[in-house]
Amino acid sequence: MAEHVRALAEAVLLPGFAGTTAPDWVRARVAAGLGGVVLFGRNVIDDDQVARLTARLRAERGDVVIGTDEEGGDVTRLDARTGSRLPGPLALAAAGDLGLTTEVGTALGARLAACGVTVNLAPCADLTLTLDDPIIGVRAFGSDPYAAGAHVGAWVRGLQRTGVAACAKHFPGHGASTSDSHYTLPVLPRTPAELRAAELVPFRAAIAAGVRAVMTGHLVVPAWGPEPATVNPIAIGTVLRGELGFAGAVVTDALEMGAVAGHLGNAAGLADAAVRALRAGADTLCVGGEIADADAVAAIVDRITAEVRAGTLAEHRLAEAAARTRSLGTRAAGGVTAGSELDLGLAVARKALRANGIPPLSAHPLVVDVEVDPTIAAGPVPWGLGPHLAELVPGATLLRATDPGPLPAAVRRHRVVVVATRDAHRHPAVRALVADLVRVADTVVHVETGAPGPDLGTAGRIDTHGGSWACLRAAAELLARSATPGAARPREPAPAPR
Repeated sequence: MAEHVRALAEAVLLPGFAGTTAPDWVRARVAAGLGGVVLFGRNVIDDDQVARLTARLRAERGDVVIGTDEEGGDVTRLDARTGSRLPGPLALAAAGDLGLTTEVGTALGARLAACGVTVNLAPCADLTLTLDDPIIGVRAFGSDPYAAGAHVGAWVRGLQRTGVAACAKHFPGHGASTSDSHYTLPVLPRTPAELRAAELVPFRAAIAAGVRAVMTGHLVVPAWGPEPATVNPIAIGTVLRGELGFAGAVVTDALEMGAVAGHLGNAAGLADAAVRALRAGADTLCVGGEIADADAVAAIVDRITAEVRAGTLAEHRLAEAAARTRSLGTRAAGGVTAGSELDLGLAVARKALRANGIPPLSAHPLVVDVEVDPTIAAGPVPWGLGPHLAELVPGATLLRATDPGPLPAAVRRHRVVVVATRDAHRHPAVRALVADLVRVADTVVHVETGAPGPDLGTAGRIDTHGGSWACLRAAAELLARSATPGAARPREPAPAPR
């Protein structure tokens, strides 16, 4: 019995790991029955390398689950080194074309399938309900529940037609939170009735579209009790399974996140969170966004096994979770092909732009890219408008502001300043820098690549609804078209190496 239970405990785990090849401990555990792995940007060089990595894991066991978070847009794993050619959810919502949303899902799915990925931990079915939310923003399909739900359903259908499972997240919805569950435990200021009227609508749409997995968020709904949804039987059993009728795999967000494990790196908290999630009805346990080693996995397996032996975790519950996790390793027929990501991405990004008051661009504009730390979900993906505009307007001068402070004297020598920001509304130093630019420059154009915030008093404004490569390129094209005759040289961009 002991070995049988240990095998079931292994089968529900999806750890991460370091490096671009699978370490010995991962391959050995996969061969012995480990559920699978989750790939992060740290594991990716290009598509060919990922395909070799996944093929090596599949040689150990054919039904291994291989997951990743490929949302497109700002949160990308396959394009972590270059930036995504496909805009993310908020840009798709701004483009307002469900056909394009389906195409983007299909394009991502076809590429993931070719790389050997079996489950994509996307899309976000969250809503953008407050500008103070620090982690969702452009990752959601907007604030209107039914419009967002339509896009979620279209994206899921597009992705899953390629044979890759989609996973709608972060149930019951992170968008009303003003804290980040990677570090602290958010408490949603929402009643069950408010959730049914708003946050749960996109999850219903995902389920209606046949989504194969749903990821729980580490979020407290006070009416459901003090426990976050990931370890809350009311959230999973009563609401997700019962009220919404979801029968697929319930996947946890990373269990080492501070909201459930106490703080990042707490191994004891991680094992405790794993058992609590299984008891609550979760099936597939993601670990290893930060903790990624054989000892952490062994500790979780030991703890789950001990709980079953002690009768505090039912063996049939563990067996059910293992079966649902294994279902995410199946690879449907697939064989779906998609067109050019570059063409599709630019078509979406151009439709997503919202611009007003764009003045003629001088032959020598100054472009200021204001860098802020990326969210932990996005990670360090290349960002910046300057390189794009410099390619289209060769006389442009580029400036990267990594620590917004006093303006350099160079600002006063330029008639037109273009300043690019990411969620300027959440960063007082960035807002202060833009205000300083408005005071000293003749004309300032603000390009906001995060969630659209308040007007900062600039002469012109462009909202891209995302910071992906495609969104930045589309904004640069628009600005270049207003350049002084002879200054701009529009050209087709060369695809980045994969």
